Amino acid sequence: MSETKVFLLPDLGEGLTEAELVNWLVAVGDEIRVDQPIAEVETAKSMVEVPSPYAGTVTVLHGEPGQTLDVGKPLISVTPIGSVAEPVETAPAEATSAETYREEEKAGSGNVLIGYGTPGGQGVARRTRAPKHPMVGTVDTAGVASQISAAEKAADEVLLMRTRVPGKLGAVISPLVRRMARDHGVDLGGLQGSGDSGLIMRRDVEAVIKPNPVAEPVEVPRRADERLVVEPVETVAGTDARTGLGISGRTAVRGVRKAVAANMTRSRSEIPEATVWVDVDATALVEMRAALKKSDPHDTPGLLAFIARFVIAGLKKYPELNTRIVTTEDTAGGAMQEIVAFDGVNLGFAAQTDRGLVVPSVRNADKLSARELDAEIRRLTAVVREGKATPAELGSGTFTLNNYGVFGVDGSAAIINHPEVGILGVGRIIDKPWVVNGELAVRKVTELTLTFDHRVCDGGTAGGFLRYVADAIENPGSVLADM
Repeated sequence: MSETKVFLLPDLGEGLTEAELVNWLVAVGDEIRVDQPIAEVETAKSMVEVPSPYAGTVTVLHGEPGQTLDVGKPLISVTPIGSVAEPVETAPAEATSAETYREEEKAGSGNVLIGYGTPGGQGVARRTRAPKHPMVGTVDTAGVASQISAAEKAADEVLLMRTRVPGKLGAVISPLVRRMARDHGVDLGGLQGSGDSGLIMRRDVEAVIKPNPVAEPVEVPRRADERLVVEPVETVAGTDARTGLGISGRTAVRGVRKAVAANMTRSRSEIPEATVWVDVDATALVEMRAALKKSDPHDTPGLLAFIARFVIAGLKKYPELNTRIVTTEDTAGGAMQEIVAFDGVNLGFAAQTDRGLVVPSVRNADKLSARELDAEIRRLTAVVREGKATPAELGSGTFTLNNYGVFGVDGSAAIINHPEVGILGVGRIIDKPWVVNGELAVRKVTELTLTFDHRVCDGGTAGGFLRYVADAIENPGSVLADM
């Protein structure tokens, strides 16, 4: 008799807790091979083809297209062809987790899913340790203890996975808090932490276990002889109760749009941001690029690549803006914040796609020339518009450059791409009257807008960085000569 293998939906990167099942690439009864794509899922970051770590016959497809699946829940069941079932060490169903999948996958898939690297195999799942054969009539207490310990660890992994936030530590750090939640059946996935940056504390779990008494509603008098009576508003089907207007449609907020909404909301609620801006005469930069394009029309970097090079140089001069604030746990079990500095720059840039606004990042951008930056920006733009960007390409930025001039606007008070601490916006370049050497002239002018996290630096640092980039745009030759 063959043992059915259940493949759990893995964390596809950056602590994502769910994914939408877009399309099945296999059907029940199909024979599949190791690493064969079995489904297309849309995460909050990109469209991903999920490969199978097992070879065999598909027995169950756990989900329908359009359904949102939680990480750590069954995706597909496969019966290996010709394999013989071995004694199975069972664990409670709720303890089944990514830990179980990791152990089994090590013997199967050679394809690397984010967070689940595998060493390769022959397509047949096998045990990674010798089976235990206790003697008849005896009880293997050590084996039972080990089994329970593994089950608890697996359940703990699921709790941690479901509360992990992209780009940050898990929203639950303390193992004590996770154990308390598991023992009392508290779902941490939907719990809002009261600690810094949404950290779930012990008091949050205790509040769910022992909820506060619900206060009775109090009627507010309108006059001395009249009480205020609030009548429920009846909602007519297809009509909005508040406005009285007909509802023309409803669109579920999910996928990239859901992730953007959550990230922007978190950014505005957590980051004390400030904005500074300046108008810049970009005539010299435009003319320099035009001259380069005339001599080499096929390999001339775009204006954004030159500005990106200036931004990277500015971040080296003002490294406070190339940092991240993280929440950790101190020795007393409380939350504390640290400013983490980076040895290098991963430059993110905003790209509009059919699936919404996404921010891929050029990794190690500080090591690239303007031509290399231009090539990588073009490559990443094409990849994200196809929905094929990897989580590493979408979630590893340390600072963001946003060219909203492509939308025909001059400026914008941008929202910081959490958990970064700064974003620089570039408006459209247009002809404007400008005073040059005491005389009025028509120049190519753009607006730079810097939004920064006031926790990591003050206005002097932010203004110095912005002025550095502006000066580089106005005098590109002298700046590039030093790079």
